[in-house]
Amino acid sequence: MQKLTIPVLALAALASCRSAQPSAPAKPVATPKAAGAATKSTATSSVQYPETKKGTVKDDYFGTPVADPYRWLEDPDSPETKAWVEAENKVTFDYLGQIKFRDKIRERLTSIWNYERFGIPQQEGNQLYFSKNDGLQNQAVLYTQQNGQEGQPDVLLDPNKFSADGTTALAGTYFSNDHRYLAYATSGGGSDWQQLKVMDLKTRQPLTDELQWVKVSGAAWYKNGFFYSRYDAPKKGENQLSGKNEYHKVYYHQLGKPQSTDKLVYEDAKMALGFRTVGTTEDERFLVLYLTDGKADGNRLSVRDLTDPKQANSFTPLISSYEHNNSVVGNVGGQLLVLTNYKAPRYRVVLIDPKKPQEANWKEILPQTENKLEGVDQVGGYLVASYLKDASSLVKVYTEKGVFKHDVALPAIGTASGFGGKRESKSVYYAFTSFTYPTTIYKYDLATNTSTVFRAPTVDVKPDEYVTNQVFFASKDGTKIPMFITHKKGIKLNGQNPTYLYAYGGFNISLTPGFSVARMLWLENGGVLAVPNLRGGGEYGEAWHQAGMTPNKQNVFDDFIAAAEYLKVTGYTTTEKLAMAGGSNGGLLVGATMTQRPDLCGVAFPAVGVMDMLRYQKFTIGWNWAPEYGTSDNYNQFQNLYRFSPLHTLKPGTSYPATMITTADHDDRVVPAHSFKFAAALQAANEGPRPQLIRVDVNAGHGAGKSTKLQIEEWADIWAFAYQNMGVNPYKK
Repeated sequence: MQKLTIPVLALAALASCRSAQPSAPAKPVATPKAAGAATKSTATSSVQYPETKKGTVKDDYFGTPVADPYRWLEDPDSPETKAWVEAENKVTFDYLGQIKFRDKIRERLTSIWNYERFGIPQQEGNQLYFSKNDGLQNQAVLYTQQNGQEGQPDVLLDPNKFSADGTTALAGTYFSNDHRYLAYATSGGGSDWQQLKVMDLKTRQPLTDELQWVKVSGAAWYKNGFFYSRYDAPKKGENQLSGKNEYHKVYYHQLGKPQSTDKLVYEDAKMALGFRTVGTTEDERFLVLYLTDGKADGNRLSVRDLTDPKQANSFTPLISSYEHNNSVVGNVGGQLLVLTNYKAPRYRVVLIDPKKPQEANWKEILPQTENKLEGVDQVGGYLVASYLKDASSLVKVYTEKGVFKHDVALPAIGTASGFGGKRESKSVYYAFTSFTYPTTIYKYDLATNTSTVFRAPTVDVKPDEYVTNQVFFASKDGTKIPMFITHKKGIKLNGQNPTYLYAYGGFNISLTPGFSVARMLWLENGGVLAVPNLRGGGEYGEAWHQAGMTPNKQNVFDDFIAAAEYLKVTGYTTTEKLAMAGGSNGGLLVGATMTQRPDLCGVAFPAVGVMDMLRYQKFTIGWNWAPEYGTSDNYNQFQNLYRFSPLHTLKPGTSYPATMITTADHDDRVVPAHSFKFAAALQAANEGPRPQLIRVDVNAGHGAGKSTKLQIEEWADIWAFAYQNMGVNPYKK
């Protein structure tokens, strides 16, 4: 079965150590004027912020009046908002342009970024498909080669030609089971909206099929077409990047037909919220339906036997509760292998017969263990199970009946991903990476349990010079939290090391070791990288996740604060040389932490964060995060949110860390209004000497599919800003 991630589409685009992408310097514009607004400047950097008008909007939440003076910034299309963004960008890029070593950082990043990077190959018939970026290409190119890894690669799709500026990305590939067609998704400017197109792999020519308004979807092949999910086209006058997404539907598209003739397969006209997505098993016997409701933190699981005419218009429920996460791994004849955390918070695999779906008839194939079961692939007659042990990968191979065969030997402590394939596959491919181990692609022989290198990158860094240790520190309530710390060997614990503390802490996302060429610049200049695995993540299963979601979200901030204190107490760094960073849900983490503890660090990088916790559910798919956060529509949840919402916990007259907020104008997951309003309020509240800037990328989104050029520019600015405000010149001898 083609891998189908349960469609949380939470905030995971930035769960890895990436942040929002950069924008080119804005052209000088007149500063927006507003009656009664004051121009503020900092004592040390002479930053003058644009005057931002304050409105009189005030909301009543269960008798509590809450002012929202920057509500006008929620309209991304208004001339006022656009003028404010341009003015803020000018201030930011003028500031960054004065940092003397910024160009050297960009030059070094460009140099070390210029290496071949490969995606995990996929075998389809006698063709191998894989992505590769030659080094500085804006988007990775999809290649094909015949006869496995021995053939000569040919370009199949080059996303760099999708748009003139390289901002349109290849967002997904879905091969038909007869290996004849490829459905592929494109996404422009970083938006979550996608177009689905089709290529004939025999002729290498595109078909006329082009499907619009696709979001939270794959392409599940069946006969001469595929199932997919979409929304209705936005209403006239509705902003497609900020409008609330409701009434998700499943359709079947027949090749060669216009989208207007697609057959509606599933809808729920009484339920506006929630996602409806589908997958098909490899033999195309079963259509699997996943349903979420936007309230609970799980999904219902139903199935249709496509070989049974009696089920032509119905689905058989397998798991009816929304409280648990369930996904179909594949099928063994007429029975389905299901990965679930029902009665197993660290997940297990059960075999369910759709003709007898009652729990009493389930057969447990892979029981829950002490380690979290992250995922399972049914391939070559085996089950390849990927576990997490203290946030690092363990991979085990079982028969389809659950009999253990062997462990997959991995090169080091790190992260392994991939292992997908077909029922007839004899070998599969996987990627392995760690903080200083560049992502390497391996070919794995299932029968002999041997791995061989398929592609290993050559990067202009020296991994042997660094060491990664995992420590466990106590949070406020005594809970032990793991943290990876990476730095050069022989580091002195004298409190003088520039340190970059990055975390996420939410949505059941596991933050595991991974290589980032951008972070290597920080490490090679003597910096320390610290990545804690906060509660709210998925590293230890559902109990760990629930300990950091509503109403327990404060645990996540307490864990992050404790991580920072550990780094200072143990001599890695000091407040002045500590930067904390996070993207998306991690942006909320940074925003909440810096408002609760403005004395904790010297530099803060909240990227594409959820900063207005009282209104997030009103935009695009924000309603889908309600199980994680709660909403202001509920009295108790409002009280909880109001205590940590970054926008609402800023205190006038406070000295905040040097802060560079990053967002993008095409972010339709966490709309940029969150960052706009937080930046305006932060600039108004701050009374300290350190700069409070916002960097708004143009024609970019939440994080996925960003061009190499923009990534390099952004990271150059991040490191330049960090060094400048730590009083460190990385190139001063």
